Amino acid sequence: MSLITTTHHLDTFQKVRARTLKICENLAKEDFVVQPIVDVSPPKWHLGHTTWFFETFLLKPYLVNYRTFHDDYNFIFNSYYETVGKRVLRADRGNLTRPTTDDVLRYRTYVDEQMVQLLEIFENFPEEKQQSLQEVLTIGLNHEEQHQELLITDIKYIIGHNPLFPKVKVIPDDTVVYGEATTQPTVTIPAGVYEIGYQGEAFHFDNEKGVHKVYVDSFTIHTQLVTNADYIQFIEAGGYQQFQHWLAEGWDWVKQHQVKAPLYWHQIDGQWWRYTFEGLQPVKPEETLCHISFYEAEAFAQWKGKRLPTEFEWEVAAPQLQWGKRWEWTHSAYLPYPNFQKAAGALGEYNGKFMINQMVLRGGSVATPPQHTRATYRNFFHADKQWQFTGIRLVEEGLV
Repeated sequence: MSLITTTHHLDTFQKVRARTLKICENLAKEDFVVQPIVDVSPPKWHLGHTTWFFETFLLKPYLVNYRTFHDDYNFIFNSYYETVGKRVLRADRGNLTRPTTDDVLRYRTYVDEQMVQLLEIFENFPEEKQQSLQEVLTIGLNHEEQHQELLITDIKYIIGHNPLFPKVKVIPDDTVVYGEATTQPTVTIPAGVYEIGYQGEAFHFDNEKGVHKVYVDSFTIHTQLVTNADYIQFIEAGGYQQFQHWLAEGWDWVKQHQVKAPLYWHQIDGQWWRYTFEGLQPVKPEETLCHISFYEAEAFAQWKGKRLPTEFEWEVAAPQLQWGKRWEWTHSAYLPYPNFQKAAGALGEYNGKFMINQMVLRGGSVATPPQHTRATYRNFFHADKQWQFTGIRLVEEGLV
């Protein structure tokens, strides 16, 4: 990694931090403290946690005489870093009426001011120290961008379960869609040995590393994602009442939670409506399906007599697809690539410890920061999760 100037680091840091606040600018104070389910963290917690990351991994180690803003904040805003110490349980984040939202914003301002001081003296450090600081800063900025996406999805869940279904602008106008639109319904990829994984010098996460060769058999993949109209056909055909389409865990999930439709869908007087950031709106048949679990994606594919792509098939086909509107479920478990090694210390807890019982998603969504939309990016969630901006792409032949 070549060294970058102080000016560039300052500019990038301030832009990333400003984007996070912009996502939250239309929220009411009350919106910042709600945690309706374990998966959803209050917006206030996201603001504090991303700030804690810079304080913990940059200011304390690199800025001489740095004074911690508040001794209890390490306990409150640590997410899952066992190396760093004890933390509030994830399920209890909604109980944090203190610190107040204003306290957290003051914390954010304080740490940002200290980060500016640190970055202004960046070029005075020895080259080796510059190198390590730059690496941690880059991880911190990408970490905050990941939380920007989580903020958007968590805010939607919070607001989308308010009985008033308020209209709130949250998504910044900087999302990216890759690939050229095509009228061709499918693309056939020839069998062969393909290289998988990130190749290049720009930032990427450790779970993308380990370029390796994979044999992929010939397959035909749809160029378009499944639409609302497609999925309504599944619902009307009794898809949620017919066990034969579902994996056993998925069928248990449907029965236990009485799932009847995608997240945010409501049937009112025989018509389907869904919550969007524009408020409660009629479901538009032509729009791309969203907020679907892996269980539902797999059941729909089975009902259609098709299947989901593996993550390797998806990556090979990506140059010939248009993608970036929805995270696309794949039929691949989240596992390490060959020769995967976790980094030493707390930052080694970033990805590797989660490589169990989760499925890989590819492609990015309208909530994804542009810098995180790349063909090798490996997102991962448990099979029952709906609250991300997820969709379905089908592969034509056979079953995996």
